[in-house]
Amino acid sequence: MDAKQKIREDILKLVREYHNTSINEDFIEGKSAIPFAGRIYDEKEMVNLVDSSLDFWLTTGRYAEEFEVRFADFMQQRYCMLVNSGSSANLLAVSALFSPLLKDNRIKPGDEIITVAAGFPTTVTPIIQNGAIPVFVDVDVETLNIKVDLIKDAISDKTKAIVIAHTLGNPFDIKSIRSICDEHNLFLIEDCCDAVGSTYEGQMVGTFGDIATTSFYPAHHITMGEGGSVLTSNPILKRIITSLRDWGRDCYCDPGCDNTCGRRFKSQYGTLPSGYDHKYVYSHLGYNLKVTDMQAAIGVAQLDKLPVFIESRKENFKKLSKGLKDYQEFITLTKATKGADPSWFGFPFTVRKNKYFSRNDLAEYLEDAKILTRQLFAGNMTRQPAFLNTEYRVVGKLENTDIIMENTIFIGVYPGIDSVRIEYILNVFNQFFNEKIIKYGNDK
Repeated sequence: MDAKQKIREDILKLVREYHNTSINEDFIEGKSAIPFAGRIYDEKEMVNLVDSSLDFWLTTGRYAEEFEVRFADFMQQRYCMLVNSGSSANLLAVSALFSPLLKDNRIKPGDEIITVAAGFPTTVTPIIQNGAIPVFVDVDVETLNIKVDLIKDAISDKTKAIVIAHTLGNPFDIKSIRSICDEHNLFLIEDCCDAVGSTYEGQMVGTFGDIATTSFYPAHHITMGEGGSVLTSNPILKRIITSLRDWGRDCYCDPGCDNTCGRRFKSQYGTLPSGYDHKYVYSHLGYNLKVTDMQAAIGVAQLDKLPVFIESRKENFKKLSKGLKDYQEFITLTKATKGADPSWFGFPFTVRKNKYFSRNDLAEYLEDAKILTRQLFAGNMTRQPAFLNTEYRVVGKLENTDIIMENTIFIGVYPGIDSVRIEYILNVFNQFFNEKIIKYGNDK
């Protein structure tokens, strides 16, 4: 081992020691916050991060390459393209369907894409940004996913794709939607940002559509701080997505590599001079949405923990469901789609109309007890300021979407919530129902 490598090893040893000196604070009921989500890491993530930084290779590199191979394998896909966020992943996934490389199958401005208004905005905004028209369909309150029976009513001669998320990790009715896509020759994009590790009839979500997306924001199943990925098993879509991510260039040589494609000064493109450097030929209107290798280094360490993270989320969801089953007169507990085994992002529930309390009453009570809550993202996107002057089409009425907007919240199931915290959460719920319902009944 040379002197430089010895210094590196010493640095990484100190990083391990530094992490191991961290003191975990004891949980104090009513004082320690229980977030709806959070990052879980140990010395391995910190060592990888510092190891990558010592390379000072500030764009994608060896860690990104390792992550893409391993995550593609985990998600049962041929290709994984790392990007800087889940929102960027959705932008690339939708934009790819507009590529001229798809020839007659490409989506064009003015075409329609079916989606839902009860979800996260950046699942839908790429549709608008590419000039297509989102067509909003209502959802089911119990699963929080699209009502499949309304999709056929939404299809027109302009419909070209369905772009929807597996809501909070709960897979939508993939079998039915895949059948509709096959019947009408529609693209399907699965937004799996909240659903890494969820399965449907034993098969990983993301493998049923043409393209899948994930997020590695700290709130998600694994984290890079910021980050996301686009997955596909279609080589043409892989080429398009990579081009869009990497400035729109036609060349697929990795950063820092020259002439991997063997076409650098040998071809004619557009009306450019013959032999124009292929590294500067652009076949798409693209972006630069890559991650740094330091982010990917964290992700590589997180991958080793992913199976445990997924099981922890499932177990926490089961415990909360069991603990709250006696209150279903007042709250609708979210159910897994038939045939699905969700890797839950959160624990959502919908407050039924009752004379004792509102959604906000319950949310404020939980927040006061340091149990953090979140609403189902945008609620009804058509009622958000950003969408007020946006062209879209609605099929039927978004009645359930409005119910979710007004009455649904979720709390956390992430692996940082242990059995002690679960017990505390259930105790707080019990106290709330006792105060609001039993006390009310005795006062009548």
